[in-house]
Amino acid sequence: MSAPNVGPQPPSKLTFEERLAEFDSIPLFMKSLPDEAADDPMIAALQSLAHEGTPDEVAQNFKEQGNDYFKGKRFREALGFYTQGVNAKPTDEVLQEALLCNRAACNLELKNYGSVLRDCSKALTMNPKSSKAFYRSALALIALARAEEALDCCDRCLAFDPDNKGVQTARLRAQKVKSDLDKKEKDRLEKIQQAKEAKYKLSVAFRERNLIAIPKKDGTENPFAPHFDPEDPTDSTLIIPVFFLYPQHATSDVIPEFVEDTPFAAHLSTMFPPQTPPPNWDVKREYVDGQLVIYAMTHRKRLLKVGKKMTLRDVCTAAKAKDGEPRDGLEVKDGCLTFVVVPKGDVEKKWIEEYKSARDT
Repeated sequence: MSAPNVGPQPPSKLTFEERLAEFDSIPLFMKSLPDEAADDPMIAALQSLAHEGTPDEVAQNFKEQGNDYFKGKRFREALGFYTQGVNAKPTDEVLQEALLCNRAACNLELKNYGSVLRDCSKALTMNPKSSKAFYRSALALIALARAEEALDCCDRCLAFDPDNKGVQTARLRAQKVKSDLDKKEKDRLEKIQQAKEAKYKLSVAFRERNLIAIPKKDGTENPFAPHFDPEDPTDSTLIIPVFFLYPQHATSDVIPEFVEDTPFAAHLSTMFPPQTPPPNWDVKREYVDGQLVIYAMTHRKRLLKVGKKMTLRDVCTAAKAKDGEPRDGLEVKDGCLTFVVVPKGDVEKKWIEEYKSARDT
């Protein structure tokens, strides 16, 4: 015969929440009782007690139990009792109002703001002067950033209950939320207006410079977009991203901010100085300042040779169509201008022939 288990038992591995949950299976500690009839005699007895009496008495009982849990900040349990009170269908409208407002208070704590507004609306249908319903509606509306509606709730309540400190405080909060929202909206509209003005100003600048914008098909924008030089107080100097293509090597460089008054020579001397090692792709050491030529292609496929002393603005002027001809200019594709850089001589000649051949076909 085995010896009975005596002496200290090993500590339980259950968490605090799991231990607390175990109490729900003990009738006297249940947060709420099952709706259906129970086989357990003690549960059946408690069900009978909980639902014994008139609907008003049953609802009052659940209300008091909900109040006890609410005071202990156990809002979910309190919510359950208030709901059972509402479901008891009391005939006393004051009691109905109290249950709805109390349930709204629980849902406020639980951030169920839609439920708060529904219960308060029902309460106000019963009692249009329910200060608690107006107050809790206002708090829910403030949380939802519906400031004007919250102010309306407060004003309606203060019209018949002018000394209600809670509603007065709620109104101040709603006014602050409204002021913040108004400021954000004002800032948003100002940014939209500024963006519209900047876009219009840039379009005028493009037309003056014979630049033709070709936006991306997917509608996205290049992070290096054309813009006015912030250091120019007259706000009349454009800065444009520029690609230098090296077609024989199928590679390129980008100058994210090419100031339009800068000569091309300044960039080439920086990118391909004679004294420094060539780029990895320039195996023949052909790309050296002084041995290179730049070409621009216009919208109508004209080929413009760019002199080293020419600025970007000079090339834009050269790209203008002759009088009587269709509009022409440099294409700003995806926010960038593109120029071809090739070594002088045979490479240059071959590239020109290939370009004209492709253009003419």
